[in-house]
Order: sequence, then C-alpha cells, then structure tokens
Amino acid sequence: MSKKIQAIRGMNDLLPDQSPLWQYFEDQVRTLMRRYGYREIRTPIVEQTALFKRSIGEVTDIVEKEMYTFDDRNGDSLTLRPEGTAACVRAAMEHGLLHNQTQRLWYQGPMFRHERPQKGRYRQFHQVGIEAYGLDGPDIDAEVILLSARLWKQLGLDAHVTLELNSLGSPEARAAYRDTLVAYFERHHDLLDEDSRRRLSSNPLRILDSKNPEMAEMLADAPQLLDHLDDASREHFEALKARLDAAGIAYRINPRLVRGLDYYSRTVFEWTTTALGSQGTVCAGGRYDGLVEQLGGKPTPAVGFALGVERLILLLETLELIPAESQRGPDAYLLAMGERAEREALLLGERLRDALPGLALQVHCGGGGFKSQIKKADRSGARLALILGEDELEQGQLTIKYLREEREQETLDQATAIARLGERLD
Repeated sequence: MSKKIQAIRGMNDLLPDQSPLWQYFEDQVRTLMRRYGYREIRTPIVEQTALFKRSIGEVTDIVEKEMYTFDDRNGDSLTLRPEGTAACVRAAMEHGLLHNQTQRLWYQGPMFRHERPQKGRYRQFHQVGIEAYGLDGPDIDAEVILLSARLWKQLGLDAHVTLELNSLGSPEARAAYRDTLVAYFERHHDLLDEDSRRRLSSNPLRILDSKNPEMAEMLADAPQLLDHLDDASREHFEALKARLDAAGIAYRINPRLVRGLDYYSRTVFEWTTTALGSQGTVCAGGRYDGLVEQLGGKPTPAVGFALGVERLILLLETLELIPAESQRGPDAYLLAMGERAEREALLLGERLRDALPGLALQVHCGGGGFKSQIKKADRSGARLALILGEDELEQGQLTIKYLREEREQETLDQATAIARLGERLD
C-alpha cells in the first residue's frame, strides 16, 4: 500500500466545523472596511523575489531564513509572499493608483514563512491588512488605530487587548539615534546574546525587541528614541495622542517598540494581549513613508497595519467569544418519505429557495427511514425539519417539525408553510 500523503508541516487544513468562525470574522472585517471607505485589493501570492529583498531588506530573518523562494522554468527567482505591504505597494505603483491620488486599501489572504510552527503561528498563515497612501498628517494615523479599535469592539475583544504606541521620528533623527544606540551597545557588548551581536551592525534597533531576560536590565537603561525625535515628528506624535485621547482610546507608550527597516518613520503601534502567552501581538502597524520611493516610486506618505487571523481566531476561542451565529447549521432540513417524495423533494427544495432567498435549506439525499433521516436533521444543527411524505404529497402539504423548541409539529398547505418559514426568517 502506498504511503498516505499528508499536508505540509505548518500548513493546515481549515475543516467545515472551523470555517463558519472564519467566515464570521471575515464578514466583520469586510463590513468594517466598507464603513470606513477602504477598498479591497487582491494581489498574487507569488511575487518577484527582488520585491521583498528591496522592501524588507536582505539582512533580515525573513529574507535570510524564512522566505519560500524558488526559480521558475524561465530561471526567474520567485517568492511566496511573506507579508502583504510590499505586494500592495507594488500593485498600487504598477497600476497608477498613487499618482496625485490618495488611496485607502485593504487586503486579506495567505502569507508564507518557513519558521517553526507553533500554536497561533504557522508556515502558511493569513493576514488582514490596510494601507493608506498619500496622507501625511496625524489624522490618518489616528483613523487607522480607531478602525482597529472598532474591530476589537465588534468582536468583543476590546477589554482584552492593549494599544502600545511609539514614534520613530524622521530618518535623519533615527540615523543619529542609531549611532547613539550602537555606541551604548558596544559599551555593553559582553551582555549581548549572539543574535543581538549579529544585529549590531545591520539592524541595531531590533535589539530593543529582544525577549532575552538576561538582557532586560541593560535594555531598560538604553537610550530612548523618544528623546531624540526631531521637532516635526514630536509635534506629529503629540497631535496623534491628542486625537486618541479625544476618542477615548487608551494606550501605553512603549519606547522599545521599533521597526528595524529604514522606510519606517514616525508612528508605530501594536495591539497586544496577555491571553495567549508569549504570542502576545495580534496587530502591528505604523507609518512607512519611505517604502514607495525605495521601490522606485515618487515619495509617498503611507500608513497601515496587519493582523494575524489565526491568532485572533485562537484568541476568540480562548476567551470563549465565539458567537452563536457562527456555529449555526441550516435553517431547515427537508426529509422525504417514499420514492415519489424523494423525487419531488429536490424540486420542492428549489421552490422554497426561490420563494425565500434568505432560507438556508439542506435537502436529504441517500434514502433511509424516518428515524435515520430525523437523526441526520438533528445532527445538521437545523432548527426545523420539513417532512414530505406520501400523504403530504397527495394533499399538497408540508409538515414542519420544531427541533429546537417545545412546540407541536404542524401540517400546512405548502403556500402557508412557505409563509410560516418566511416569518421564522424575519
């Protein structure tokens, strides 16, 4: 017997029992984006490798260790996208969406990174992201954060997440800070772990992100970027905080919250939770005014965020915030008793769907007796069983059996039964 083929490690199937919760989450996102005026963009999952090397940077863990990169038959180097921002910028530039325009875009879909799979982090994972282009004021930064805050409220997560906020300043101010930070780390070189020593020359700001407890005291005393901001960035940050204060959005200033890439500037933020252990960040964003120019376009201000869908689904499950509607089965299950009724049931099902477009109806197939069919109706999660037997067929009737409430079943003419079903849907 040949060996069974299984899914690739870290790339998981989404089974029918799980997909309703994902659909609920996606519906919440889609509705929210429309309410804020963001339009969806869909990009390919495969891009030229150069796109990510130029945007993320060659001296990063993502590019050096985690990307799924291969040569196609033409010898071109291609990569499964590890994140969505670079692809979104590429598409907006290629199709002229940034020329003398502002854009509010959002995307969703799978991303790919070859890292150690763990709960809430996989090799194929899904992100939702938003990107706003052509706006450089603190108002759009505030809107992006307010949008994410409203999503938590819709999902019932607002009491379980915390907003962390920082500013990276201008590239010039950050370059000067970088020199100060490197000098500090060099004075404490013996306290740096191997990973931090590697980053010292290539990406020193990311050392501040280290979770190594042996470095905690040294990092706490490191120079803070907020003390090195240029005047314009300081004013921008104060204006952003004022808008969040006015909107009643609580936040915590985290001076160690950084991005190690040169195209980031000014606002950076994360939403974190303590409910998932070490996997605490559920959404991360910020301003990346230098990326469009870095990828060959004209200087364009930009801000956005990305959130991990798997991690948020896990958070909803952990906190038992799964809404009942995401677990609901069909509204009704149509049973057929007898050969003639079986032939008629499929046609009746179509008439019911024509008359009631909102009706979720499952028609029994495969035969079997009444007890067998009613058990399947119950297991489907349906609230009603619709019974079509020989007697109902002769009289043009339909029996409605209530599966989730103490109520006598009713045998009605089909027109009245359709009206009764319509009342249940209202």
